[in-house]
Amino acid sequence: MAITQANGCRVWILFAFSCFWSIAFGQIVYSVNEEANPGTTIGHLAKDFNLDVNDLQRRGFHIVAGQNARYFDVNVKTGILSVKERIDREVLCGSSGKCAVPLEVIVNSPLNIYRFEVTVLDINDNDPSFSLSDSVLNISESAFVDERFPLPIAQDPDVGSNTVKSYKLSPNEYFSLDVQSGGESVTAELVLRKALDRETQAVIRLTLTAVDGGKPPRSGTLEMHVNVGDVNDNIPLFSKSLYKTRVPENAAPGTSVITVHATDLDEGQNSEIIYTFVTHGNDKKISDFTINEDTGVITVNGELDYERNNAVEIRVQAKDKSSNPRAAHCKVLIEISDVNDNIPKISVTSLVNTVKEDAPVDTIVGMITVVDEDSGKNGEVRLKIQNKVPFTIKNSYKNYYSLLVNAPLDRERAMEYNVTIIATDEGTPPLSSTSVITVRVSDVNDNAPQFPDPVINIYVRENSQVGGAIHTVSAFDSDAENNAKIRYSLLEDSSKTLPVTSMVNINAESGDIYALQSFNYEDIKMFQFKIQAKDSGDPPLTSNATVNIFILDENDNSPRVLPPYSEHGPVNSENIPYSAEVGYFVAKIRAVDADSGYNALLSYHISEPKGNNLFRIGTSSGEVRTKRRMSDNDMKTHPLVILITDNGEPSHSATVSIEVVVMESIELQTKLRHSPMKEDSFSDLNMYLLVAIASVSVIFLLSLISMIAVKCHRTDSSFNSYSAPVITTHPDGSWSYSKSTQQYDVCFSSDTLKSDVVVFPTPFPPADAELISINEGDTFVRTQTLPNKEKASGGRPMLRQRCLSGPLGQLGFVFITGKKNSYALQPQTWCDDMRNVGQQASRSASQRSNSV
Repeated sequence: MAITQANGCRVWILFAFSCFWSIAFGQIVYSVNEEANPGTTIGHLAKDFNLDVNDLQRRGFHIVAGQNARYFDVNVKTGILSVKERIDREVLCGSSGKCAVPLEVIVNSPLNIYRFEVTVLDINDNDPSFSLSDSVLNISESAFVDERFPLPIAQDPDVGSNTVKSYKLSPNEYFSLDVQSGGESVTAELVLRKALDRETQAVIRLTLTAVDGGKPPRSGTLEMHVNVGDVNDNIPLFSKSLYKTRVPENAAPGTSVITVHATDLDEGQNSEIIYTFVTHGNDKKISDFTINEDTGVITVNGELDYERNNAVEIRVQAKDKSSNPRAAHCKVLIEISDVNDNIPKISVTSLVNTVKEDAPVDTIVGMITVVDEDSGKNGEVRLKIQNKVPFTIKNSYKNYYSLLVNAPLDRERAMEYNVTIIATDEGTPPLSSTSVITVRVSDVNDNAPQFPDPVINIYVRENSQVGGAIHTVSAFDSDAENNAKIRYSLLEDSSKTLPVTSMVNINAESGDIYALQSFNYEDIKMFQFKIQAKDSGDPPLTSNATVNIFILDENDNSPRVLPPYSEHGPVNSENIPYSAEVGYFVAKIRAVDADSGYNALLSYHISEPKGNNLFRIGTSSGEVRTKRRMSDNDMKTHPLVILITDNGEPSHSATVSIEVVVMESIELQTKLRHSPMKEDSFSDLNMYLLVAIASVSVIFLLSLISMIAVKCHRTDSSFNSYSAPVITTHPDGSWSYSKSTQQYDVCFSSDTLKSDVVVFPTPFPPADAELISINEGDTFVRTQTLPNKEKASGGRPMLRQRCLSGPLGQLGFVFITGKKNSYALQPQTWCDDMRNVGQQASRSASQRSNSV
């Protein structure tokens, strides 16, 4: 506090009282003198509230804006509270005995509020003053000695010891001054000490001086003119000098408050009394009341308000009606009692903008102040939250409350809460008010992205465009803003030799999956990889999904003719006897298609037929047979063009040319053609089939060794004519027989469902052989007879066949049984060929018999 030499010792004393602070009811209270110079230190807030001075500026240490905050300032570097502008206690608090200014300071990070009071101390800076510059007093000369006359009251805006404490009267021979200090103010009465004589002195001039209790005291004067008159010799007399009563603040206008009564011993008009209010500067207070001038009944004249004025002091004058009236005076003290007529007022002094959804319990959301202008029970307020929300209210000090979090928050369930606060006082009946506080919940990254399905199946046609979008994946994140912004990526599998990024790519923003190459169904039918969805939170959360890419077949491969026939090359020649019957087997065309399904379902047709339409072909089997018997008009050579088409859209085809030569007689022998097959690329399917073939081969070799051992005891060498089978593929999934040279060749189609093995045996079985077919069952069943050495009557060979089912039936093998339990392994179609051979032998024997 700055101290000037002019103030001297008095200023040092004021400094000692202005800088002290105390704690009242748990709250810090500072004191400062009014009219203190700006910059005067009031107190050390940082020290008193145990705050770190170095953190004040960072935490936004400041005084909460309010009606009276403009008078004070706080230094954020030192934490010292000082005067910002001059304080006039009389303007700030009026005539109130105590002038306490409640203030609040707030710091952030974390949010907290500190409350204190600054008591503004009064200094004697106002002179007592009268409402009138001069006063006229009429006193009858018949006034008695010791008769009293009320004098105007001096007003002093100061309070306490600085207000009016005494009055002084200028020296004179007639009057003295009686000062009365009872009640709220100090009053003075003029006392007649010597009988008046109008004829001696008609006007007496006096000076009334009002002196306050300040140090040094201040004073004010009033010039008085006493007019001496000759009238009445009795004054009215009140029954009491002081009347007291109480009235509720909600009393209606016209309500009777109290009746004052005075008597006058005179007679006639001199004894008739008129009651009036004496107004000396307190007109505002007594304007709410009125008095009946005849009866002295005081009634309510306006609206009373306990909060504005809880007591009124009225001076009542009783004056007679004589020409020179005489008057008496009394005091009426009216106390205004409080009623519950003010609803609590809720105000939010501080509220955070948003609360994080992971905010812990007891996190402060806002500060609430409740004010009820009533007193006593009527001013006691209870706060509660009406709706069910994860917040609670806690009283921090007197009428100050804190809004706290009391349950976990979840932004995905509720983005904001409307907290309805009800304030109810303790009056009868109680009054209440409500206030709605909106608390917004900010998002934290507590939800990982979620795919609709953990496994995503995508179907892509082979030969699709490179770089085209084949699918769009999407994940959902229930968080908001950056926490819900999802980016997609591919996850590499280190166990796979071919990286997935060489096959597909994904747009990190949109989730579009692009093909980086054109897929071939015949090379790859399905592959799998994982994708990851990652949000942009801190830290980010992720989830994965498995993507299965299924390649759909397109008809992009033409049928391919299998050996011994060739699509490109010399015309293949087949011989048939002239005596061939209807349905005589000519040839079997085999072809494969690398496609799958209907795209690989082949059909066979004869195109460009020449001759007399002698031949037909099985649409699905590819077997060329005769449609009728030969005639002399038929050509000896029949060129055939076989058209092989698939069932795709559009369909593909291949052709093979065969020349069928009709011969008079044909030796029952064929030459096997050796056509090495093109080796396909090795795959897992090849491995499985090779294992199966190896297993069959082991069984075959064991059987062969057994048969060789049996053969050693035989003299018949018919079994020596058999040789090892040849293995190749068949387009329609069945085993077939081929008239090729004997060797082992293995061919597999790209489709597992069509891959099989075909065994090619020697041209002829032993004449006395017996055919055993091993099918899918576990028992052996005779199904067909074959040529035998034993002949029936007429020289016709007797045919008999025994087809035995067994575990090798899945591979289409048949066992030919001969003498002494010898066996030969043959394909099932060998039965058909042997039946045709038997038919030809029968017809040849018949023709020779006829020619003989």
